[in-house]
Amino acid sequence: MERLQKVIASSGITSRRKAEDLITQGKVRVNGKIVTELGLKVSYSDIIEVNGKTIFKDVPKVYYLLNKPYGVITSTSDEKNRKTVVDLIPTNERIYPIGRLDYNTTGLLILTNDGELANHLMHPSNNIPKTYVAKIEGFLNKNDIERLKTGITIDNRKVDTSNFKIKDKDLTQNTSIIEITIHEGRNHIVKKIFAYLNHPVLRLKRTKIAFLDLTDLPIGTYRKLKIKEIKKLYSLK
Repeated sequence: MERLQKVIASSGITSRRKAEDLITQGKVRVNGKIVTELGLKVSYSDIIEVNGKTIFKDVPKVYYLLNKPYGVITSTSDEKNRKTVVDLIPTNERIYPIGRLDYNTTGLLILTNDGELANHLMHPSNNIPKTYVAKIEGFLNKNDIERLKTGITIDNRKVDTSNFKIKDKDLTQNTSIIEITIHEGRNHIVKKIFAYLNHPVLRLKRTKIAFLDLTDLPIGTYRKLKIKEIKKLYSLK
């Protein structure tokens, strides 16, 4: 017997967190009956429907690492028919991105149909590090640097911003290149950090997710994750 949300996530249609939302919204049926209880345990023989469609429990897990290009939506679909990250990876499996990158942000993104891994990597308690390189307007002064070292409060929650480097300065364009590693997954968090310091982000790229980086992965290309990489992701705390 397994918890219903875990079985839904394991089927590859969504993450466990999203599966929990679907259950509480009354969009899941077990053996024809609507279920809203998160703690419900189901067996392999139970028939589970999500949004009116029966899920399949024996779905092979796939894992991809994508170097997302500019101007692509981090989603599985788009109402404006814009290109999504899923469009960049030809596969018959129903994959989805773990986390988000903005439309105009480039860099590393993991896509999979493994809801358990998605939940593991996105759960705040696991503190998965992500490294970004930001081109910002202006130059960091002593006060900015001290604020980053001590942490910055964004939306009433403090962010550890102490792991950063000033990579370059362009005196003619009045811009800087900053590398920063954070353990946050909130939307627009890097942009909000530098906006707080009055240095708007002009360009942003994610260069690392934990131990994964952009090595041998040109913009717009992808590769399958290796088994040892998947195991290592699961082991991260």
